Amino acid sequence: MQGENLTSWSFFFLEGFSRYPKLEIVLFIFSLLMYLITLLGNSILILITVVDSRLQTPMYLFLGNLSFMDICYTSASIPTLLVNLLSSQKTIVFSGCAVQMYLSLAMGSTECVLLAVMAYDRYVAICSPLRYPVIMNRQVCVQMATISWVTGSLTALLETSFALRIPRCGNLIDHFMCEILAVLKLACTRSLLMDTVMLVISVLLLPIPVLLICISYVFILSTILRISSAEGRNKAFSTCGAHLTVVILYYGAALSMYLKPSSSGSQEIDKIISLLYGVLTPMLNPIIYSLRNKEVKDAVKKVLGKMYLQQTQEHL
Repeated sequence: MQGENLTSWSFFFLEGFSRYPKLEIVLFIFSLLMYLITLLGNSILILITVVDSRLQTPMYLFLGNLSFMDICYTSASIPTLLVNLLSSQKTIVFSGCAVQMYLSLAMGSTECVLLAVMAYDRYVAICSPLRYPVIMNRQVCVQMATISWVTGSLTALLETSFALRIPRCGNLIDHFMCEILAVLKLACTRSLLMDTVMLVISVLLLPIPVLLICISYVFILSTILRISSAEGRNKAFSTCGAHLTVVILYYGAALSMYLKPSSSGSQEIDKIISLLYGVLTPMLNPIIYSLRNKEVKDAVKKVLGKMYLQQTQEHL
């Protein structure tokens, strides 16, 4: 098949982890468990931000968007991974590959922008608390969330359309999903235009948001250290600590994947990083945000309590 253009092919083979057949069942159990926890945790977080009036604030509006992105991101790739881990024929149709690549890029890119927006929200809340309700009003928050979604969707559309139009000399993707870097390795020749597009978008969505987040946290930290009461400092640290943990996990994996030289590192390592990036981080997000957040804990107890009460009354 080498040397042929893929325009006549209607599917891709996914290499996945087929080189390690004994590992596949372990990865299946691990991925399925993580995926179910991701769906449950993020769904509960979305539910409580909608039904609990105490959580109708900018931070939880953005957090609800983040949870929805995590559900979409994992649902774009993990079901295919689960099927292929148990199948001898690891294939995906061309249209399915295009949708998977687009959704993964769109959700990932949107999250890059949203995490920077959330850092700005924390900056205003801690550094200008009296002006916070005015600056971060409902209209502004919706506009910021919309900009995040539009930016992620458009950049993903641009990358996906370029990546799938490049002539390819094979249809065996050395990955467990249609990840854009793995698909680009099938190209017959390097495309300067595609490399430029990837570099520009990667810089716009990775180092620049990270820089803005770092600047926000420099001001946040200096403000927190000036708070006289220990209770006030602890509360500020707890709300910012969760966001900062998510940022480190998310950007650490993303930067290692998309801003390294294309020839460096093993493809197997890239697969593991992608799996952690695509399964572990979305699963941990709701846990991290609720672990030290009394408001979220109370809201979860309240919602679960109502559901249990309704179930009890139905059975009486």
